[in-house]
Amino acid sequence: MDQKECFPVLDWYWKAVGEVELVPFIFQQTLRKDILARVVLWQLAKRRSGNHKTKGISEISGTTRKPYRQKGTGKARHGSRRSPQFVGGAVIFGPVVRSHSYSLNKKVRSLGLRVALSLKKQEGNLFVLEDHSVPLSLKTKDCQGFFRKIGSDSALLIASDSTYANVERSVSNLPCYNVLHQDGLNVYDILRHKNLIISKSSLQHIEERLQP
Repeated sequence: MDQKECFPVLDWYWKAVGEVELVPFIFQQTLRKDILARVVLWQLAKRRSGNHKTKGISEISGTTRKPYRQKGTGKARHGSRRSPQFVGGAVIFGPVVRSHSYSLNKKVRSLGLRVALSLKKQEGNLFVLEDHSVPLSLKTKDCQGFFRKIGSDSALLIASDSTYANVERSVSNLPCYNVLHQDGLNVYDILRHKNLIISKSSLQHIEERLQP
């Protein structure tokens, strides 16, 4: 993983307009399914709302009166009709509102991104787009035609500030094609799309972010 590799840069019409060198440290990682799984699970755990909840005995509406006297009835001793053994009573050890997120080592997260990017390159599903070739005015039909020229029904475009605003609104109505700002690059979105398209300026940003 010492030699840089030249990679073609394509314009909006999928014609080669130049080359760029890919950093081996980022785009020549061996496949690590265990690392990808750890990062994806970490991402999905953070997305969980955690708003499931059951009521404890102090939250149940009802009387606080003792149901019957303590002794002499032959029945079990009870102090409240809101107890969990009664219908409509509380739930013991039920779920409460909480966050499901947990911490993951920064080196593992960085390795996960590098492995995911390397995987797309090894599969032949990585493309680099020239920013200046993106039209300033785009419609949904234009973006749909752009993505379909790859020959796939699923693609993710990583865009920089100069192109993100132009493409985002046009892609919002396309269910299997998405655009993501360069700062939001993540393993889960890379893996759930077949093709990955990175703008040339975003590629420089990613390399600066993931360099050792």
